[in-house]
Amino acid sequence: MLRDILIQKGLSNREAEVAELVSKGLSNKEVANQLFVTEKTVKFHLTNIYKKMNVKSRAQLIVWCLPHLGFVESEARTENNANISAAASFNAQAPQTIPAGNSTVGGTTTLPTSSNGNGFNRNGNSDMGAMGI
Repeated sequence: MLRDILIQKGLSNREAEVAELVSKGLSNKEVANQLFVTEKTVKFHLTNIYKKMNVKSRAQLIVWCLPHLGFVESEARTENNANISAAASFNAQAPQTIPAGNSTVGGTTTLPTSSNGNGFNRNGNSDMGAMGI
């Protein structure tokens, strides 16, 4: 499916193969081994692919190819449905305020106080900071 789309976009058969393997996460060396060519040949094909697909990097190529990979759509739907269910149950239980340090967004600010009110505890160390600074 992806290979046919890439060929329609003007890639050669071999370039489409390279693009498909790269989109599946294979390194240049792994692509070379699978296609029985050198790594230099894979790099040559990638340069041509980038020009023809009007992308600037491997990452852009992968992003372009992702929607056209058959397995991504069904996995994405399954994962998306799971995330929606999890978010719905979390939102039902989640408090309406967000903790931020010693205060709560949307709530009142509470600052730590020392036991004697002067910023130092009984043994002379400051209550400020995790390291007693």
